[in-house]
Amino acid sequence: MPDINLWNRREHAQRYLDVAYKIPRREEGEATLLEFVPRDTRRILDLGAGEGRLIGLLLDRLPDATGVALDFSDQMLERLHARFDDDARVEVQAHDFSQPLPDLGTFDAVVSSFAIHHLVDARKRSLYEECFACLQPVGVFLNLEHVASPTALLHEAFLTAIGTRIEDDDPSNKLLDVETQLQWLRKVGFAEVDCHWKWRELALLAGVKP
Repeated sequence: MPDINLWNRREHAQRYLDVAYKIPRREEGEATLLEFVPRDTRRILDLGAGEGRLIGLLLDRLPDATGVALDFSDQMLERLHARFDDDARVEVQAHDFSQPLPDLGTFDAVVSSFAIHHLVDARKRSLYEECFACLQPVGVFLNLEHVASPTALLHEAFLTAIGTRIEDDDPSNKLLDVETQLQWLRKVGFAEVDCHWKWRELALLAGVKP
């Protein structure tokens, strides 16, 4: 699979922002993710934070927590700074997580929303290892992700369901099935690994660091 990533193009990021809040069933997935973030969580890492939707939801629920929001798109970083520069709880950092994560300390929760599927599979796997390493014991990893359908017909049906034509499918997507990713999380060392929610190609993959 070619390593195409268009997210450094402003127009590509803007096209996503134009439809991000219209993704069917997205709020169900986000609500399920919030259920699995412990109330005593104090430090959160958001990988591919986009315009700040997920970290914002988490901090609304956990007002005493702090977060680090990582992204590499100029368009998204501008949105993050505009939203959080006056909020001392959030540190915005520019980082392309196709490269190893910088030393950011440890976290009680590492989360991501529709971002990791832009990485090639080998980098997905190594990123999961890095997430495990930077979590505190009993810390949670929660990845609300775009995953692969088992057949081309089901993939086309998903695109239809979200209002996208097959010819407009994003070449940046490098989709992988749920079970392979759950197996990786178990091998990395996560416990309580499961897919807590799924609708077509949207899924919440999760694990807890023992």
